[in-house]
Amino acid sequence: MKQEISAAAEGIPAIIWGEPSDKVYIYVHGKMSRKEYAESFAEIAEEKGFQTLSFDLPEHGERAGEPDRCDIWNGIRDLGIIADLAFGRWKSVSLFAFSLGAYFSLNAYADRPFEKCLFQSPIVDMKWLVENMMLWAKVTPEQLRLSKEIDTPLDTLRWDYYQYILAHPAAFWPLPTAILYAGQDELQPEASIRRFAERFGCELTVSEKSKHPFMEPDDFPVVEKWLREHT
Repeated sequence: MKQEISAAAEGIPAIIWGEPSDKVYIYVHGKMSRKEYAESFAEIAEEKGFQTLSFDLPEHGERAGEPDRCDIWNGIRDLGIIADLAFGRWKSVSLFAFSLGAYFSLNAYADRPFEKCLFQSPIVDMKWLVENMMLWAKVTPEQLRLSKEIDTPLDTLRWDYYQYILAHPAAFWPLPTAILYAGQDELQPEASIRRFAERFGCELTVSEKSKHPFMEPDDFPVVEKWLREHT
């Protein structure tokens, strides 16, 4: 069962998955994804008595043609709207976030009373990622400061985004959290994930042979097993 909705008055396309319940997961997708990709997660969550609320981030899914960028400021705004909807409608709210969605969540949700949080391939050290993107593209901080924006094969580097990242490292995450990390993740070093998990008391599972997207056939049972154990 799924019900398509428009979140609040702001018109964020969203789906509520599962039979009616007083418990829900907010599902925050990553880059190059969309709200419909929550389906397999929602099936497992429903077995555990949860509904799932998924939505399209800016520049994704039904919002692909909209002017808003998928950046930290719009991400925080939209995650706030979705959380207001969830906490106003359900008694118990939990969180699943993937990759960039986890980074947005760290910046938007640290003060929200989630029952539990699940992070898959989370970006917890955006400074490392952006500075390595600059190295790969042979872009110096000074060049970025002068140009403000520079396109690279991976993404567009932006000076204002880089300044935000430097000023807002992940410093506070008091919520019960389980993490599934890919041992071959090219976007986050294992050392950063382990530091984050140790600092904030997260339960960490490492799939040694997996890469960031967890999209190889051998990855599917790994993800399903982890979800069934932690959802």
